[in-house]
Amino acid sequence: MATTTRQLTDLISIGPAMLRDFELLGIRSVAQLARQNPQRLYARLGRATGQRQDPCVLDTFCAAVAQARNPRLPAEKCQWWYWSRKRKSTVHN
Repeated sequence: MATTTRQLTDLISIGPAMLRDFELLGIRSVAQLARQNPQRLYARLGRATGQRQDPCVLDTFCAAVAQARNPRLPAEKCQWWYWSRKRKSTVHN
């Protein structure tokens, strides 16, 4: 039985802008993404662009890395806004 290798474009919440960010950061595969830390990716992107990134970018990195690590991740956790709610709940507690 052949297995299909997941592509970055297969991940939920990942569109053209995030694919460009991954390219800028040297992330070219799901396996490579699975080894990343979302907070470090966010910081690296800010340095690479010379601009402060919207916190939703961090949330999208969290969703992408979680999916890369777990192909059976529950659908809710594949959405960037799940991670946004989680981030905001820890900030306000």
